[in-house]
Amino acid sequence: MMKHRRHSQTSSKGPAIALISLSAISGLLFLLTAAFDFARDDISLMDIFYASISNGAVSGLPEVIIGILGVSITVVAIIVELASNRYTARITDLFMASGVNLAILSFFVITGMLCLWVTVTTGSSQMVPHVASMLTIAFVAASLLLLLPYFSFVFHFLNPHNIIDRMAGSVFDAVTKGGIDNHHPKRQKTNAVRGIEQLSDLASGAIESKDKVVCMHAVDSLGYMTCDYLDIKPRLHADWFTLTPLTRDNPDFVSMQKNVLADIEKKHCWMEMKVLRQYQMLYGESLNRMRDINYLLAINTRRIAEQALQNNDPHIVALCVKFFNTYLRATINAKDVRTAYNVLNQYRLLAQTVLEKGRTEIAVDIASRFKYYGQLGFAMGLPFILETAAYDLCELNELAYRLDTPVRQQLLDIILDVDKEAEEGHSMEASLRGVRKAQIKLATFYLVEGATDLARCIFRDMKDELPSRLSSIQQEFASIRTREFWEINDRGVNFDYLEDDRREALVIFFDWFQESR
Repeated sequence: MMKHRRHSQTSSKGPAIALISLSAISGLLFLLTAAFDFARDDISLMDIFYASISNGAVSGLPEVIIGILGVSITVVAIIVELASNRYTARITDLFMASGVNLAILSFFVITGMLCLWVTVTTGSSQMVPHVASMLTIAFVAASLLLLLPYFSFVFHFLNPHNIIDRMAGSVFDAVTKGGIDNHHPKRQKTNAVRGIEQLSDLASGAIESKDKVVCMHAVDSLGYMTCDYLDIKPRLHADWFTLTPLTRDNPDFVSMQKNVLADIEKKHCWMEMKVLRQYQMLYGESLNRMRDINYLLAINTRRIAEQALQNNDPHIVALCVKFFNTYLRATINAKDVRTAYNVLNQYRLLAQTVLEKGRTEIAVDIASRFKYYGQLGFAMGLPFILETAAYDLCELNELAYRLDTPVRQQLLDIILDVDKEAEEGHSMEASLRGVRKAQIKLATFYLVEGATDLARCIFRDMKDELPSRLSSIQQEFASIRTREFWEINDRGVNFDYLEDDRREALVIFFDWFQESR
């Protein structure tokens, strides 16, 4: 069962209640009106039915049921076709495979055939099929009563959110059948790949039509489904992780070198790779168009990495780190500063998680990427990315100190080196000031924690700064009195805010510059 998935359960109570209500109302009306006739004449209800059947009353029922079937098929075909064109052709397959849909349409057809045979045999003078005729009348009545609940079911089925849930569920079912039950694993792998692509296509179509809600639900579904997959991954059969010829020829794998494909098989990560490749495609389509989707893709990539970390699957964590790097490269190339600001936030949260889990080597690697992509953004004329990276490295260093990790000096060296290349080739004062402010903010943290030696490292790194720049930075810190930023943003924090104890430490830190002169 998909425990991470936030289900929107398809309830059967609504159509059932409607069916019961319609049956009760129609039956009550008939009994009330017929009661007067029964009270006046000494005749039973069954006598009336038998007399009507003998007089050929059922001969017109085939036309009724054919009309019901025609209306049903016409309306349903139009609605399903419209939904397929709007979202994905997979809707038709899911709808035709639905047990409820097949059962109701089959019931209509059976009723029609029953009407046909009863009509033919009723014309005989030798025998009147009373039992069959009564059954036919009951079936026709049930068909009429089922019409509105059936349409209700169709509309509910074709709700895009319910479609997404079913598609994600079908992917997970393919995994359990092929990986755990070992039931046609090659076919189930193909079904899983097809299901992932169809969810991605639905999200892509939603981006084109600017349907943000549907796109977000599809992205979340892929993410939650992958987290559930990671939970059952240790129970999967070894054959599940091999790439079949159909999988190798898939567009997301066909261009990869043989050694890369062999590495994917060895690390048992083809399905996660497939999902993240779809995320990469959606990320590129959303850049500078639907930034909320970019942010959600980063959130789900972080969730997948954290789930893999929890399940002790370092290969998937490393894979997610690579995709975060890919997201940042694409974002910088597209010069989408706001998206970079948000993606760096999720990347930092992942770095903090791996640091808390003791995976210090991954944390150092991520910190190095912060430095690299910050400098890359600066070189491409996006200095705010470098500043954001510096503040995120500041938070990462603070956590490393609190956890007393063995890599805290390495992380400190990275934040002190983050602006070196930028200083050599550029003179964007505002951004370089932002980096220095992040370093100074970290120094105040060290002073409050009593780590004067680490604060001195930061002091020595910037002791040759111009006094005018240092003075203006000190004044800017002093002017910020609120934690929250004065505009709406996704982080909701002011980079330059300092608590009272850190304000006091700020004075001590700047006094060192006075003493050194």
